[in-house]
Amino acid sequence: MTNKLVMKGPVVLVRGAGEQATGVGWVLAKAGFRVVMTEVAEPLMVRWPVCFGTAISEGRWEVEGIRARGVENPIECDAAWRAGEIPVLVDPELEGLSVLNPLVLVDAIMAKRNLGTKRSMALRTFGLGPGFTAGVDVDVVVETNRGHHLARLIYDGAAQPNTGVPGEVAGISRERVIYSSKTGIFRAKRAIGEHVSVGDCLGEIDDGIRPEEVFASCNGVLRGLLRSETPVAVQVKIGDIDPRGQEEYCWTITEKARALGGAVLLGILEGGIVNSLCAKE
Repeated sequence: MTNKLVMKGPVVLVRGAGEQATGVGWVLAKAGFRVVMTEVAEPLMVRWPVCFGTAISEGRWEVEGIRARGVENPIECDAAWRAGEIPVLVDPELEGLSVLNPLVLVDAIMAKRNLGTKRSMALRTFGLGPGFTAGVDVDVVVETNRGHHLARLIYDGAAQPNTGVPGEVAGISRERVIYSSKTGIFRAKRAIGEHVSVGDCLGEIDDGIRPEEVFASCNGVLRGLLRSETPVAVQVKIGDIDPRGQEEYCWTITEKARALGGAVLLGILEGGIVNSLCAKE
């Protein structure tokens, strides 16, 4: 049974509820902040078992002992917090910002560009990855590129530019990520957690004219796969193969997402910020 969280701290709004955003929300909720996450109505989440955004379609969703609840308006957030749950709101344009009045805002959409986040939206603002400039549109940028500088807090300037190349896992980079070759409806033929080999059919994309099969390009465990009947455009990420072959990794937050969550927590705690936040509550 899930232990009920005590969520009485300052409100932190996390834009996005996908894989990396979930790592941030999970860490901050564990730390006692009142986390609220916003998403689009139909988010594309390859690793949906470990995404709080899955609560949008399922009503409630649990990731590593923390439960999220889909809510229809900002007023419902308080009930979720009192129940020890993270509310997930469909509000990509942040229309409920004035009601939520967050003291911290984290843009974790991972869009590689800024989709409207401004420093004026909260007392402390963070932007994850490329697309943000610390001191201009956010207060702090968090480096998301794997390697020596992963999760580094940047106070002046931007994160490393998007390389377009997936980070290496067990020495494999491009081959471990599967992208759509055309626009259509994706239908899965394998399930997350299954072991796959090069050439195995993972699913198909139906454009209404001729279905096109999608194949595994490396050996490993299928760590992520879009759900069946998901509409996709060209070059959309639809699958993720983990060459390390550990099935348990499919159901847990990655080291990268945990690191990003820890970095944001540090950025909130440093310099006595929490004291000033609590004083404004």
